[in-house]
Amino acid sequence: MYTQICSGSVYGVEGKSIAVEVDISNGLPQVNVVGLPDPAVRESIERVRAAVKNCGFTFPMERITVNLAPADLRKEGTAFDLAIAVGVLTSSGQLKSKWFEQVLVLGELALNGELRGIPGVLAMVEQARLSGIRNVLLPKANAAEAACIEGMQLFAVSHLRELGEANADERSWEQLRYDSAAEHDSAPGSRDYGAAFGDYGDVLGQHHAKRALLISAIGKHNVLLSGPPGTGKTMLARRLPGIMPPLGEEEALQVTKIYSAAGKLPGGIPTLMRERPFRSPHHTISAAGLIGGGSIPRPGEVTLAHRGLLFLDELPEFSRASLEVLRQPLEDREVTIARSRAVFRFPASFLLAASMNPCPCGYYGHETDEHRCVCSELVLARYRAKISGPLLDRIDMHIEVPRPPTTEGLTSGMTSAQMRAIVLAAVERQQARTAGSLTGRSITELAGVSLRKAVHLTREAEQLLRVAFDTLGVSLRAHDRILKLSRTIADLESSDLVDSQHVAEAIGYRSLDRKLHAL
Repeated sequence: MYTQICSGSVYGVEGKSIAVEVDISNGLPQVNVVGLPDPAVRESIERVRAAVKNCGFTFPMERITVNLAPADLRKEGTAFDLAIAVGVLTSSGQLKSKWFEQVLVLGELALNGELRGIPGVLAMVEQARLSGIRNVLLPKANAAEAACIEGMQLFAVSHLRELGEANADERSWEQLRYDSAAEHDSAPGSRDYGAAFGDYGDVLGQHHAKRALLISAIGKHNVLLSGPPGTGKTMLARRLPGIMPPLGEEEALQVTKIYSAAGKLPGGIPTLMRERPFRSPHHTISAAGLIGGGSIPRPGEVTLAHRGLLFLDELPEFSRASLEVLRQPLEDREVTIARSRAVFRFPASFLLAASMNPCPCGYYGHETDEHRCVCSELVLARYRAKISGPLLDRIDMHIEVPRPPTTEGLTSGMTSAQMRAIVLAAVERQQARTAGSLTGRSITELAGVSLRKAVHLTREAEQLLRVAFDTLGVSLRAHDRILKLSRTIADLESSDLVDSQHVAEAIGYRSLDRKLHAL
């Protein structure tokens, strides 16, 4: 007898509908799984066999063929366990097939029949909704996650035995229905947004760097903090997500889906993720770890930082190969990974924040009586060569974080709550201005002619930008980034026009361009 069960898999961060076809026929007792399964999928038969027997069902002693369609896509993971078990039980007449028509079936089976949670449920349920399927049978551990997709009817089970009980009594199916409203009511109250990232009120002094990070948060401008050890570079960068605007509905769904596909979703959340992601990989990370990889590619750090912050502490300590792979996602806001059977695209729209010392010993240009730079010109050149010109060109703001001459009189200045209020007000002005434009996109997403039409410069600002372009020898990309940065500064100052002081401040934030030109 033949049965087809709807299941799913994750490719990249997107869900893919997979049909699990089960055919039981006369012949020697054996089970064949076809359709490009990986070892975890082939091993599922042994898990299914033990679970079926331990739950009081009978595993057919006939020839069983399991096909995972489409057959030209490689399948991996344990999400097909429950679908295969249901297919075997319906084909052998132990479960009624009508209960599983137009139902997405997901879940990993333990040998005793318990159902375990799986990664990527959010993407698979969303794909099922797009395909017209409205019913989902899945483990209880994934029910809260799946409930984030509206318009779906969920049936949450914790044991395979529950399907047998529901098969005998139709009313038992209603008991399996997942009530997302009840879960939301019992969920603990959410903490204050940004509390996890610390408070800028803890940072003494560095008011210039704080203003720069305020501008960075408004316009999502990439930033590089440079200075001697112990001046607060890491402390400043780690607090940046706390002043960025909360995720919108669409952004929250994107981020939650990425973390679900990567198996990194925080446990027990009843709703979508609302805080901006913050990723801070160690400098020993590989290029594949940054952008993603694998036979079926998985999200890398740049994708896990989507709509949030990627912080690279001690930037020159990262390998040159790892840093160079950042150039494409910083420009295109996505990562493209090609494999022989498919091309995978991962979203990667993130704010890059990095920190570095001016030299390996940390005191070049910041010497004191106690600390003198001991680096030779050759060592200094090798250190700086780790960061290529094209990568530096994509960083909008180069911020000096010097050591204060004394701690006397230092104040903390604005707190994170105060800075966040300023950011939200400026973002509202941005959105109000771009709402009436033809593109409807933010300034950071524009380029070329559309960017120049969207930024209205005064005559003095135009002249200053032209002089800076000729004098500093910056690239056209850097020219456009100065233009975007100037527009953000004007938004901070509640100005409809970009004036010369806004352009001057934007140029002042590209200190490394000036230093390189001086060399």
